[in-house]
Amino acid sequence: MNKTASPPQQTILPLAVLLAGVYIGAQMLADIASLKIGLVAGLAVDMGTFIYPITFTMRDLVHKALGKKAARTIVLTATGINVFMALYLWAAAMVPAAPDWPLQAQFHAVLAPVWRIVLASILAELVSELLDTEIYSWYVRRTRRHQWGRVLLSNLLALPVDNLIFCIGAFGWTLPWAAVWQIFLANLAVKFIASAVGTPLIYLIPSRFESDDI
Repeated sequence: MNKTASPPQQTILPLAVLLAGVYIGAQMLADIASLKIGLVAGLAVDMGTFIYPITFTMRDLVHKALGKKAARTIVLTATGINVFMALYLWAAAMVPAAPDWPLQAQFHAVLAPVWRIVLASILAELVSELLDTEIYSWYVRRTRRHQWGRVLLSNLLALPVDNLIFCIGAFGWTLPWAAVWQIFLANLAVKFIASAVGTPLIYLIPSRFESDDI
């Protein structure tokens, strides 16, 4: 005899799908945008920085709703999708253009992966988001109070790791170290601000939906 899902399950499953979609979409958008280094308020900032911190908050929401295993799964899934995206865009850029399509050079210049930047970005995402998962889980095991605290602490420790891996992997030994340090500080400041702004989103998941798999 089939059992009908309880109302909380009926509510949380569509929400989990939404969160997973936003997480993976933000990861992909951040990876593409990070190919450009923009000048913001006089500072060099990779343009994926403004969207990327959302992924940490989305990961936290998935963790709260579905548990640690689901959070790890979505991190690994996003990593695989980003690797596939980079390979597919590279392959698309290598295909000769139709004679009447004049944008081959532009497509190649913008979307063909800069492999050092792409791989540094993907590695930084993988390591930092898995670290975020462990810190979040540790916090919840100790106390389920102060939901904002679990988000801020996990992000506070994971974001510098992400930033360090990305900046050194993408720009170390190719740009002057003063420029790399400037990119590191500017990116980190933007990520911390975006993370702090997004922290209240953890309350979108009612406590009654919180998974015991922490």
